[in-house]
Amino acid sequence: MRKEPFFVGDFVHVYNRGIRKMNIVDDINDRWRFLNILRYFNDEKSSVNKLREVSFLLRVDLKRYEWPKEWEEQRPLVKVLSFCIMDNHFHLLLQEISPGGISEFMKRIGVGYTNYKNAKENGCGKIFQGSYKARTIKDETHLQYVDAYIQVFNPFELIEKIDPKNNFDKAFEAVLDYNFCSLAESLGKANRQIIDRDILKDKFQTIEKYKDFAFDAFSCGGIKKFVRDASID
Repeated sequence: MRKEPFFVGDFVHVYNRGIRKMNIVDDINDRWRFLNILRYFNDEKSSVNKLREVSFLLRVDLKRYEWPKEWEEQRPLVKVLSFCIMDNHFHLLLQEISPGGISEFMKRIGVGYTNYKNAKENGCGKIFQGSYKARTIKDETHLQYVDAYIQVFNPFELIEKIDPKNNFDKAFEAVLDYNFCSLAESLGKANRQIIDRDILKDKFQTIEKYKDFAFDAFSCGGIKKFVRDASID
């Protein structure tokens, strides 16, 4: 899909999958590494050796997200509103806050994660199926639906023993426990300092309000028209 031109202030749904629909994450460490990249590569300064510096300065495992005191203050390239890492693809909801920020951030994700996987597996070559895909968000309703699609409905696919059609509340709670989407952080249940929800926090001030919105979107099936271009499973 052609990428539309982005302007400062635009909200953009970004997604990509593994080459030949192969997995992009194969184990728990891959998933944590992807989260680290989302956290530490979103900065105007170069991302070269950033994760190596994090490990040295913080002396912590991959599940911690402090910004090292030795670094200059973070100056994000984009705002990350929500995300989801699936087995063979990922989704991001981003806002362009500096000219070219989304393009630069996505380049860093692609190069950084590909280098990590190739080094880990003693391989070479592509991990992702071409360039990332992107679609500019049209309006506030579109934004809310895409947000729910990314961080609620995508992880539903990973919950094999719970059918959201029959038990939406239980499925929703299971997604809250999935570390590799943004739902828990967006609802104040985690703090990885990856996302910025200032745009949506006034609309969904409680977990129940967000869950009610997600349930209505799921039940009516209307969400499909807003995300029909993102069917990349």
